[in-house]
Amino acid sequence: MSRTVTLRTAALALAAAALVPLTGCSDDDGSEKARPKSLSWGPCPAPAPAEGTGEAPGKEWECAALDVPLDYGRPDGETVELAVIRSRAKNQKERIGSLIYNFGGPGGSGVATLPSAAKDYARLNERYDLVSFDPRGVGRSAAVRCEDDKQLDAYYAVDGTPDTPAEVQTFVDNSKRYTAACQRNSGRVLPYVGTLNAARDLDRLREALGDDKLHYFGISYGTELGGVYAHLFPQNVGRAVFDAVVDPTKTALQGSLGQAEGFQLALDNFAKDCVDRGDACRLQGSTVKEIEDNIVALQKSLEAQPIPGIGDRRLTATAATGGIAQALYSKDYWPLLEQGLDEAEGGQGQLLLALSDAMNGRNPDGTYSNIGAANTAINCADSKDRYSLERTRAELPAFRAASPVFGDYLGWAMMSCTPWPVPGAWQTPDVSAPGAAPIVVIGNTGDPATPYEGARKMVDELGKGVGVEVTYKGQGHGAYNSGDTCVQGLVDAYLLDGKVPPAGTVCPTKPTGQA
Repeated sequence: MSRTVTLRTAALALAAAALVPLTGCSDDDGSEKARPKSLSWGPCPAPAPAEGTGEAPGKEWECAALDVPLDYGRPDGETVELAVIRSRAKNQKERIGSLIYNFGGPGGSGVATLPSAAKDYARLNERYDLVSFDPRGVGRSAAVRCEDDKQLDAYYAVDGTPDTPAEVQTFVDNSKRYTAACQRNSGRVLPYVGTLNAARDLDRLREALGDDKLHYFGISYGTELGGVYAHLFPQNVGRAVFDAVVDPTKTALQGSLGQAEGFQLALDNFAKDCVDRGDACRLQGSTVKEIEDNIVALQKSLEAQPIPGIGDRRLTATAATGGIAQALYSKDYWPLLEQGLDEAEGGQGQLLLALSDAMNGRNPDGTYSNIGAANTAINCADSKDRYSLERTRAELPAFRAASPVFGDYLGWAMMSCTPWPVPGAWQTPDVSAPGAAPIVVIGNTGDPATPYEGARKMVDELGKGVGVEVTYKGQGHGAYNSGDTCVQGLVDAYLLDGKVPPAGTVCPTKPTGQA
């Protein structure tokens, strides 16, 4: 699943920000005390507003709540509840155990996402209980709350690439106001939503499910979470897959620059596809450069004069860029991007604004999920880096060189953690996991949000004999859900039968269209 986060977030798409353990936590923090009880399962309600919108999942789904310590340094103290969902294995006689999913973000609701994505994992559901959860700070799990819906509309309407002193002041004030609301409404949980605590929660969930080993499917930020888990609990790693892999060696700055390059590459591929289709493409331009120059011109035009969007909201340059980024998460969305750009050039911004809304977690009824608030809270609890206005301005040329379309936006987004009340603890995570079972690590050569090179870095950091690299030559964010039978076949063979793929396997095994 693609990461849906806001361009204002320093680690767009899903979590290029470095993982940071909470200050004062360590491997001997007493977390072995007060181990979890078994879960009590019941019918699942419809998604809570913080998780998004939708109907309750079908009868094959059951839900539960898991109590975990708010502060693992005080394991017998205050607790928070984590929302959990599962679909039991269809073939109970050959059941392997639970397969726990984290779909990324950080900030995405696993409870809301898994039922909608489950058809892609039907084969795995034959022998696994499919399980996911809302990590702490997300959805129904002690959700981080910042501004209300009307305030969020105003927050996202502020220019994300300020050019004048007045615009810069508005941008800075907007971030401070948002942060103050987060502290006011969720100050109790903000120090405890970092990834190290989420990894400890994963082990509590494993035990509560009755599994000796954690069988795990992590996507995007979920690969970071999985890497930290493997470092903390290598002896508990079962069969695990990392898809759309975050580079654990990059700082927040390096990760954001990498994303600028990744989104630019994805846009290049989109534009090339348009050029290759000739007159069938609705966009003006006979070369990749001409098409992208027109997109930059559209951004400048919207900067000067937003156009009609949805209701009384207008499409701004910032919203348009968010909509473009959202559509690059999957090649399936390219037709929507083409249509949205064509309509915007004609003065109608509804489609690009709808795509931007999806990026920001805005529901059609005007309510917001808490993905944006949780994303910021987790990234800022994790990342040690705080960028001043002067440092941000100094880095902007590098961002612009990386991407004329996305660079400015991702560069200014580096300031999203600047006023945050909770300090981060490190710049990059330790994901070394000597002794862990093999982890299949899949990199997508066309991934905009987690660039392909991150898979190799994750393999190197996991250590010899642990990470097994697989390459998918494709487009979009992630590989398994692309529908590629090569990727799906080797992942299923590992998760279901324990067959480790040869390191260096490349998918698809044959060029598209070859018999």
